[in-house]
Amino acid sequence: MSSNGSIVKEQPEAIPPPQPQSSFLRSRASHLHRKLTTRHGWLGDYNYGWLCTPTLPFTLPGRRFSKPRRRMPPFYALDSELPLLLAMTCGLQHALAMLAGLITPPIIFASALNLDSETGAYMISASLIGCGILSLVQMSRMKLWRGYYLGTGLISVVGTSFATLSTANAIFNAMYADGTCPMITTADGTVTRGPCPDAYGKVLGTSLICSFLEIFLSFVPSRTLQRIFPPLVTGTVILMIGASLIGASGIPNWGGGSNSCMSRPETGLFALCPTVNAPRPLPWGSPEFIGLGFLSFISILLVELFGSPFLKNVSIIVGLAIGCIVSGATGYIDGSSIKSAPAITFLWVKTFKIGVYPGAILPMLAVYVSLAMEAIGDITASAEVSRVAVDGEEFDSRIQGGVLSDGIGGFFSALFTVTPLSIFAQNNGVIAITRCANRTAGRFCCVFLILFGVLGKISGVFLAIPNPVLGGVTTFLFATVAVSGLRVLSYTSFTRRDRFVLAAALCFGFGDLLVPDIFTHLFESSRVARAVAAHTGLQGLLDSVEIILETPFLIAGIVAAVLNLILPQEDAKVEDDTFVGDADVEVVDVEAHHDLPEVKK
Repeated sequence: MSSNGSIVKEQPEAIPPPQPQSSFLRSRASHLHRKLTTRHGWLGDYNYGWLCTPTLPFTLPGRRFSKPRRRMPPFYALDSELPLLLAMTCGLQHALAMLAGLITPPIIFASALNLDSETGAYMISASLIGCGILSLVQMSRMKLWRGYYLGTGLISVVGTSFATLSTANAIFNAMYADGTCPMITTADGTVTRGPCPDAYGKVLGTSLICSFLEIFLSFVPSRTLQRIFPPLVTGTVILMIGASLIGASGIPNWGGGSNSCMSRPETGLFALCPTVNAPRPLPWGSPEFIGLGFLSFISILLVELFGSPFLKNVSIIVGLAIGCIVSGATGYIDGSSIKSAPAITFLWVKTFKIGVYPGAILPMLAVYVSLAMEAIGDITASAEVSRVAVDGEEFDSRIQGGVLSDGIGGFFSALFTVTPLSIFAQNNGVIAITRCANRTAGRFCCVFLILFGVLGKISGVFLAIPNPVLGGVTTFLFATVAVSGLRVLSYTSFTRRDRFVLAAALCFGFGDLLVPDIFTHLFESSRVARAVAAHTGLQGLLDSVEIILETPFLIAGIVAAVLNLILPQEDAKVEDDTFVGDADVEVVDVEAHHDLPEVKK
């Protein structure tokens, strides 16, 4: 271990890539023959026992009778020779590790718009297929012209952005409020949302045209982007995305459903959750629902405590599986979505009427800015865990290529009938644990994702997951997003200025989160109503502003970015400690006091 505490230098050296031979075709044929016909080509020197051995209580560190540390496998770099079995195993782990994050947004979209199970299953399949295709592009690192690239050249997988999920919910609410989507009044007077596939089409169309903003940002020097969107801004955005999703989807589903049954009406379709037509409907917040969600949550915890490295990488899927087994045995699963799902499917089996919703333009532009910010952070994390340079021209080109691929992916994902697909960071833990950063494993991951999407019955199974089970797992998943935001914020030195910027941003972010209706009536005054009536073009602008104000991560990110640009930087060495709220706490800057005498232990 180096004197500066670097963890990288204590790891084994990367296995060097194979040396090129004189005859390319002959060498490739010989290499392929060895790969397919020899034990080393299939298995290599990897310690598979380490990968699959569970962590037993008596082997935990610090125990009196703990066993010696198991031999760690070698690290496989981007272009190292990779055994076939290991490539397939790691690829499957990458696919399973990100699977819950891929299926959650389409499930929530379908529920929010009351779409039928057949359409919901298709949306899940399209998401998986689109992620597999665009992940292949992101891993490619194709040179375009001069110093510009397409893709990162790392195992950078893509998935449906949680930023889009949070924003789309606000857009759907606006569409139902202004009559774009139908509201149904039942015989007993209960008002519910009707199916509205056109709303999804309008989000896709708006996303398609707004994707050009991120494409443009990819040609801005990465160092300039990092100055405009430092960790103080990106961390705030990611924190608020995770926190808002916990309150909007995670916990409500844990209680039984995020639809109208949350208000526990006495009569009507949503008197019980998820509806009165479910196999075993119960009032929202019933102990049975809480117990099912807690079972899934505790399963994730137990896997983390006792599971093997392989299981720890797929703990989210384990939680879903155990929750589904128990809920199926007790009669909470409706199998109609499995029966209605086709055996084989692909893109464009179902289509949506593409349109543009004026009120969604500004929010979606802000989403693409946040996607660019997230991409920079995720690419940096992937580069670090893959043991490649995290500065210099090569790293800058990876960021440029990743952001460009992210923007182009947003354009093509709309054509794939999927909301914006952006770089995911969930698989970085797989790289760290398996010690395999080879792109061959990433390509196998893409193959598995496409296969999961093509097999339509799998999507039907995902759609049949009971809401409490989904809520128990996604609450943990969204909490990890919030923790990622805290981790990014930890890179900030937190001078008085930084704390002021963060506090101002969180005023709006947490304010929206805790009192979501505060800006609902902002433009209902008679003066504004008359102005809108005289100039109908203002309606789209006002709707856009209202959606931004009602979306916690958008308004918090905008406030943080603006204040970070206009407030002057302070010298940490002369920073005062007069920040409101901690006037009695003395702030000591370690760097400013580097000459203090060392305290002997």
